[in-house]
Amino acid sequence: MELSDANLQTLTEYLKKTLDPDPAIRRPAEKFLESVEGNQNYPLLLLTLLEKSQDNVIKVCASVTFKNYIKRNWRIVEDEPNKICEADRVAIKANIVHLMLSSPEQIQKQLSDAISIIGREDFPQKWPDLLTEMVNRFQSGDFHVINGVLRTAHSLFKRYRHEFKSNELWTEIKLVLDAFALPLTNLFKATIELCSTHANDASALRILFSSLILISKLFYSLNFQDLPEFFEDNMETWMDNFHTLLTLDNKLLQTDDEEEAGLLELLKSQICDNAALYAQKYDEEFQRYLPRFVTAIWNLLVTTGQEVKYDLLVSNAIQFLASVCERPHYKNLFEDQNTLTSICEKVIVPNMEFRAADEEAFEDNSEEYIRRDLEGSDIDTRRRAACDLVRGLCKFFEGPVTGIFSGYVNSMLQEYAKNPSVNWKHKDAAIYLVTSLASKAQTQKHGITQANELVNLTEFFVNHILPDLKSANVNEFPVLKADGIKYIMIFRNQVPKEHLIVSIPLLINHLQAESIVVHTYAAHALERLFTMRGPNNATLFTAAEIAPFVEILLTNLFKALTLPGSSENEYIMKAIMRSFSLLQEAIIPYIATLITQLTQKLLAVSKNPSKPHFNHYMFEAICLSIRITCKANPAAVVNFEEALFLAFTEILQNDVQEFIPYVFQVMSLLLETHKNDIPSSYMALFPHLLQPVLWERTGNIPALVRLLQAFLERGSNTIASAAADKIPGLLGVFQKLIASKANDHQGFYLLNSIIEHMPPESVDQYRKQIFILLFQRLQNSKTTKFIKSFLVFINLYCIKYGALALQEIFDGIQPKMFGMVLEKIIIPEIQKVSGNVEKKICAVGITKLLTECPPMMDTEYTKLWTPLLQSLIGLFELPEDDTIPDEEHFIDIEDTPGYQTAFSQLAFAGKKEHDPVGQMVNNPKIHLAQSLHKLSTACPGRVPSMVSTSLNAEALQYLQGYLQAASVTLL
Repeated sequence: MELSDANLQTLTEYLKKTLDPDPAIRRPAEKFLESVEGNQNYPLLLLTLLEKSQDNVIKVCASVTFKNYIKRNWRIVEDEPNKICEADRVAIKANIVHLMLSSPEQIQKQLSDAISIIGREDFPQKWPDLLTEMVNRFQSGDFHVINGVLRTAHSLFKRYRHEFKSNELWTEIKLVLDAFALPLTNLFKATIELCSTHANDASALRILFSSLILISKLFYSLNFQDLPEFFEDNMETWMDNFHTLLTLDNKLLQTDDEEEAGLLELLKSQICDNAALYAQKYDEEFQRYLPRFVTAIWNLLVTTGQEVKYDLLVSNAIQFLASVCERPHYKNLFEDQNTLTSICEKVIVPNMEFRAADEEAFEDNSEEYIRRDLEGSDIDTRRRAACDLVRGLCKFFEGPVTGIFSGYVNSMLQEYAKNPSVNWKHKDAAIYLVTSLASKAQTQKHGITQANELVNLTEFFVNHILPDLKSANVNEFPVLKADGIKYIMIFRNQVPKEHLIVSIPLLINHLQAESIVVHTYAAHALERLFTMRGPNNATLFTAAEIAPFVEILLTNLFKALTLPGSSENEYIMKAIMRSFSLLQEAIIPYIATLITQLTQKLLAVSKNPSKPHFNHYMFEAICLSIRITCKANPAAVVNFEEALFLAFTEILQNDVQEFIPYVFQVMSLLLETHKNDIPSSYMALFPHLLQPVLWERTGNIPALVRLLQAFLERGSNTIASAAADKIPGLLGVFQKLIASKANDHQGFYLLNSIIEHMPPESVDQYRKQIFILLFQRLQNSKTTKFIKSFLVFINLYCIKYGALALQEIFDGIQPKMFGMVLEKIIIPEIQKVSGNVEKKICAVGITKLLTECPPMMDTEYTKLWTPLLQSLIGLFELPEDDTIPDEEHFIDIEDTPGYQTAFSQLAFAGKKEHDPVGQMVNNPKIHLAQSLHKLSTACPGRVPSMVSTSLNAEALQYLQGYLQAASVTLL
């Protein structure tokens, strides 16, 4: 694409159309942009537009399109073509910083994000002058430009907060500190001076405080990994100024908005974070500043109101106290009983209250409320921080703190008892206090794992939680119902089973509650209870114990999906899946209704899939229905196909990308359930599965490979007779997969199925070409993963076609090739094979090479016979060699391939482990002994002499053991 006016005009028109609400206009425009984004100059056209266009909407649209383009294409992925040509990359990096700094704020933010995406890949090696260019702009004195630089630096450096330590990271941080720490410190001091100069100018202060917030965030990122020498030397400058800012109160910066945090609050929140970082990580160096910060932050907490806009500030301030109070050498600050009482009374209790804003969220923004409350994304809520502070204080002062709070809990419960309908919030706070006091350690999977011995959880449950859940009206006091259900969920390991079993019908009942939070919590609690493990690792609740409630449980769960706001509620769908899993055949009487409801739901959500977890659990539930029913009655598979295929066809025809891998997995499960030949409805689909476009999406690959394996297992004869013209297409897929380091193991899964199941004559003409492709890949890039898969394949080939056939095909490609493969690959590498089935295949294959391959006994290959036997005994007896060469550590995609296609998606569509050797050989060691005995009867005297002269003593001893176990001798 030329950088011409005509192209700029075309691009402008298409960008306009992408903003059109009418999908008939919008979608074709999006498709067009997708189709041209691979062209040279496309990104430069976008940058030209956002710089020169007169239309502000187009400028913003171009900046967003550019950022998304960079996000999708900048990273260079191994084995895949580079999606942005080098000239464009150079031009983008040369112009983008200047462009970002000279653009209005809305566009500046988009370009700043784009710079940080590029920086993540290219900085510092491929973009060495980025820092210098940024630091030079500090001199400009223009705070619009300075804030642009700071914002970009923040998005570049914030990853230092969560990266693992490595030499590469330290080198990069050192480079950044050398260039950035001094200019940043000077800018910090200058900005604070300007704040005094402009103390009465509100608009100037707003810009300056925006800078101070970004500077404070950068301070946090640059100090996170370790305390840099520069910041240690300049600690006084930073800490004195931070302390001054914490205590500052400027009327001009106060906002009337009760919801949105103002600049002053955001700055103080960040300073609390910075102080907490130093108190936790660099306590020795920070010690002399600490008391000042504790006093300032304490005063801040006592004087800050309950409005939502202060939430982040209050929660960060409390988190600071929490991190300080659990450090052993600060505990003297908190020892005094009066101090503890004062913290409890003035900080913890007020911040545990359920405010009007919480009530509003509970009713009107339940999804966000649940996310914060259940999933722990409530890091910045007051309640969560207060809870962490209670835990911190309990580390050293469990007795006194429990004593102080018990008084509060009792008085709150008494207040509630006087007038429940008015004082219900007192009980809510009491439950929250008990929860935070009792829970010492918690995990998502198990709930509370360590509890405070001083709190009687069962007694509290029986007296204060059960009565609320037993009341007839499930819609009364929804917040307390939610609290009660959450209590069961959290303390499910501490409350005895007999109390939990009583709560199950109550939870089932609450699935009908109108409140989204209440019926969601009920579903989640049931799901968690059903996953609990009892003795012997069996589920704590058996299907028999839940049997009396089956019908009402299933009815209420599916009814809950029809309640307003919960049509795609992932917690309910997860509870449906878990109920199926626990109840097993108890669901069979209801299966016809259940699968109809699931299919209707599938059709509805496939129109616009927006909840990935919900969709996942829905497909899991479908798989469970199939598994459970077909286990009892395999013929029922036809009924499932009738129910599901209509929806599946629609999904495949409309190319619903998110669902296609799931559909393939469910189809694999259905096809594997058929015992005889493949039904014609599947054969009609077979040619479509080989279309290259499907294989271009990496998410499809594992599911597609598994589906093709199912076709090969069930219908190899049908394919050989009715679709022989598709075999080259099948091998084309193998060839594509084998070329990629990320997917080569999937290529082997497919190849192994072809070798194992297809009639030999249908593959004859392709065999040599297959081996040539494998050798080419070995020459180009020999990874451990590839070697492991290659070893399994050649041994499977040997079992299937015979040892002589393997030797002949190698030597047919190149004379003496067989010897080279033995010497360079099989003997040295066999120890790397992992997995029981894989090891068995290799053991049986090598045994065949040793005992059924005449050239091994009487040609120059004979010298490899004993080393091969030695390596086989090593495979049996030595630990697996799991070392990986240094340069391969970056390959993280399923590094341990098996013979099976393991696909992380649907657990309940899982494929049973398949052993191609099967009953033919039960014990590979005994099989080796018997095969050697048979060989020695054919050529008496040879085998014992080869074994005794060349095998090392330890291996010989093992071999004697195998011969004894098999009751045979070598002649």
